[in-house]
Amino acid sequence: MNVRSWYLPCIMALMMPALRCFASPPVDTMRITVEESEKIFLQNNLSLLAAKYNIDANRALIRQAKLWNNPVISTDQNIYDRQGGFFKHSATNGNVYAQITQLIKTAGKRSKEVQLAADNTSISTSQFDDLVRTLRYALISDLYEIEHQLKIKRVYDEEINELQTLVTGMDEELKAGNISVKDNMRIKALMFSLQNELINVDAQLIPLQSEVKLLLQNADSSFILPVFHYYLPDLIKKEIPSKQALVQIAEANRSDIQIAHSQLDYAHDNFIYQKALAKPDINIGTEYDQRSSYAPDYVGLAVSFPLNIFNRNRGNIASAQYNIKQQQTLYDENVLQIENDISSSVAKIKFFQSVNNLQQLDFSQQYDSVFQNMLKSYKQRQVSLLEFIDFTDAYKDVKLKLLDQHSSLIKAIIELNYLAGKDVINLN
Repeated sequence: MNVRSWYLPCIMALMMPALRCFASPPVDTMRITVEESEKIFLQNNLSLLAAKYNIDANRALIRQAKLWNNPVISTDQNIYDRQGGFFKHSATNGNVYAQITQLIKTAGKRSKEVQLAADNTSISTSQFDDLVRTLRYALISDLYEIEHQLKIKRVYDEEINELQTLVTGMDEELKAGNISVKDNMRIKALMFSLQNELINVDAQLIPLQSEVKLLLQNADSSFILPVFHYYLPDLIKKEIPSKQALVQIAEANRSDIQIAHSQLDYAHDNFIYQKALAKPDINIGTEYDQRSSYAPDYVGLAVSFPLNIFNRNRGNIASAQYNIKQQQTLYDENVLQIENDISSSVAKIKFFQSVNNLQQLDFSQQYDSVFQNMLKSYKQRQVSLLEFIDFTDAYKDVKLKLLDQHSSLIKAIIELNYLAGKDVINLN
């Protein structure tokens, strides 16, 4: 064997301890269920806290809209005249004029302003709920993806551990001269390849852990280990509600459809308000004139209101009418989008239910036993090295493909729960 052929196996043998150390599970682990993660998420997430402040701000505007306009007081006093000079006030000189007025809004404008503020509060509340729904979907999706990657990691770990035991025994056989260096290096190369693929799995866990910790506002260094309680055979046989039932659930629970409905309500209420603005408001009050009127110490009634001759608010009224049509169109489009999304999601779940059948689960368990038998047969020299390596690669590929199929079903269920606005299929 030349120097080059010895070089790669030696490098791989030196790297194996480091790779095993890198791929080892973290020491500090935080086990957390979906219910616990949601509770922490609702308590700690800063985006939700900011959205709550927006709701409080809009509620304050409702209180503001209920208030009357402040009365206006005005006064006029003499500074200088030829008879009395500067600031001369006496029985015969000087004058004092004072007026106080109050704006009276007509056509129920104040109550309509309160209603518009209430509509805005309803929109902000639904926006908060939609933010919760979206972030919750991201949280559960990330938690499940962590679980999925850990299952993939477990496949590699189990196979690597078996190969490590085999390598240890083969090293002893090599010393005794019972096997060739070539066969020993081929097994070590196989284990190195698996360990290298395991590094890629561990690398995918890093951004997932970071995003989950951001959602939970968790700043410590512990590894978050999600705990799900679903039973895959039950999910494979699970009956899916009808499309009509799911659409009704979505319309009752999805916050984005509530936002569209509240925006449509706001458009209707704004149209009513714009029509009310065409009616003139009235300023009413009283005034006192000490000396400049036809009689000393005059007290009079003051009434004023604009004449709606040039501006009758017709442009704003027409704009409000078009806005109603726009919001109605957007609402109908939202409902249609929900129906299409749910139809697609239901079809996806049924497809993956058919792909993930119970026979596959039995096959997976039987395949594990076959792998153990193949490993035992190779140790007893009943199969060749080439046959063993081919079977090992096929075993890994089949296990990973089965996990991907299981994952596709779970992800489709998570998506359906998100589209319906509530958990119609429980994974907890």
